[in-house]
Amino acid sequence: MSENTTEHHERRPALRSLSEDGRPRVKVGSDPASIKALSEALDQRLLSETYVRDGSPVVLEEVSGAPELVSGDEDVPPPLRSAELRPALLARLLAEQAEVYRTRQRANGGASYDEEITPPRHVLESVLSRSTWPGLPVLHKVITTPVLRPDGTLLQTPGYDEATGYYLAGRILTDPIPEDPTAEQVAEAREFLLGTFLRDFPWRTPSDRANYLALLATPILHPFTRALNPFGVVDATMPGSGKTILTSCVGLLVGQRVLTWTDSDEELRKSITTVLADQAGVIVFDNLIEGCVIDSAVLARLVTERTWTDRRLGTNSASSFANDRLWLATGNNLRTGGDMASRAVWVRLDPDCPHPEERTGFSIPNLDTWILDPANQAVVLRHLLVLILDWTRAGAPISKSVPQMRQFSRWARYLGGLLEHHQVPAFLANHADARELDDDHAEWRSFLLQWDRVYGPRHVGAAELRRSAEPEVGMADRWDGTFPTTNSGKSFSVKTLGRRLTGQVGRWRGDIVLRSESDPVTNCRAYWIEHAPKPDQTPDPPGTSKTNPETRKPGGTDSDLGLLPPGFSTGERT
Repeated sequence: MSENTTEHHERRPALRSLSEDGRPRVKVGSDPASIKALSEALDQRLLSETYVRDGSPVVLEEVSGAPELVSGDEDVPPPLRSAELRPALLARLLAEQAEVYRTRQRANGGASYDEEITPPRHVLESVLSRSTWPGLPVLHKVITTPVLRPDGTLLQTPGYDEATGYYLAGRILTDPIPEDPTAEQVAEAREFLLGTFLRDFPWRTPSDRANYLALLATPILHPFTRALNPFGVVDATMPGSGKTILTSCVGLLVGQRVLTWTDSDEELRKSITTVLADQAGVIVFDNLIEGCVIDSAVLARLVTERTWTDRRLGTNSASSFANDRLWLATGNNLRTGGDMASRAVWVRLDPDCPHPEERTGFSIPNLDTWILDPANQAVVLRHLLVLILDWTRAGAPISKSVPQMRQFSRWARYLGGLLEHHQVPAFLANHADARELDDDHAEWRSFLLQWDRVYGPRHVGAAELRRSAEPEVGMADRWDGTFPTTNSGKSFSVKTLGRRLTGQVGRWRGDIVLRSESDPVTNCRAYWIEHAPKPDQTPDPPGTSKTNPETRKPGGTDSDLGLLPPGFSTGERT
């Protein structure tokens, strides 16, 4: 445990008597008197390393028996664990650190004596039922790496930090980093990180290297930027390219939990709730199945929310956790789907050889085992912190040229500013190219393009579309396999197809978009395709039909224009 906490947080209750072995004494009696005495003593930090979090007292304890780290794809827990005080734990700590006693009278009028006791469980439960502990310092998080405080200073002294409510339990020991690094130190740090440490990875583009360096710095900068972190995808064309080494380099510094990917949103939700109760700074979904499509409404919601609230497993009570972690995934030839495409930052590796694991001549041989040594982790950490402090010394300038990333624009501007300050080019330059890796985007675009070939500007309903997906025997598939189906390849019902189409209305897929309107008389919805206007064209007013804008009635369908047979209904009710 650290000796660097402040005097306020180490002091014992004033004027309390001590036992023969030096433990503070607490006198108890009846249940009401015991509850008052123990509550007051606990609030005065009778027990060492006690804090309060979300209205509950917690204690920090060392974790024994952690397995030796033999690879980078294993969990890396912090050396200290924060545990909420429960009656059993409180009873043990009281016995170890204090003498709780009551005065008893000997029989037959003999002299009184003091007897050390363990308070009854119902007394301990009553003590812990309080939600206000003004005498206990607030603990927000246990961290294993120095971080940048909101005021731009570096939290690097092990122990409790009052300014942030963080407890730095340094697993990696480094010499103090100067708040004002010299030009030589900055040049050395840049040369090591870019010219040695990251030099030999087969980056697909310079953007992939810049994106990774931003992800590496993200956990350290998060208290300062207070930004939502995008989902990081570390992808390669071949196994053995170095994906796990890259993610472990982040996780070894700030602590990591390694999870198995699941396509079940329910199981994913449970995993997220469980892992957020830990203190790991990075959560890695490692080694996804080749070609896996990362498409999860739960994950998409997670990375865009600052607080994750969910029911605790095995209970009916809900818990809330700050979503201040970095979420990563590794795999070969991965893709994204749904809303994850706009929430992901890609780091892509391409060794362009049949056996990337046989490559030689690296600047740091055997990097996968080299990074497991805490001394080497300290080298990486020190150089990274030097670059960060040089940036803050310059006023922490933000970038004004990075792409807009919706909820993650704040993250992009700050990390882009750090990289621009150190002349690291191409940050997020591959953001637009990531659309090619958006499985959902690609499938819908192919479908809409084929729709345009089949129907042109004609307005059609879900029922006709559904019938057209079932060609006659011996006839070619007019949709060339692009028509939407379920995950098992089955056709949607007309009603379900209509809902999926309505969900795509107005969502541009490249230069093509699906439009729709409902006939107020028949209450049927019709759909049609529009293209983005060319530079020399003026776009039609919203809701205007390209087929015949002058004669089309507001809210009309194709049957109004004679494009559908008399009496034909689009077949979909809104």
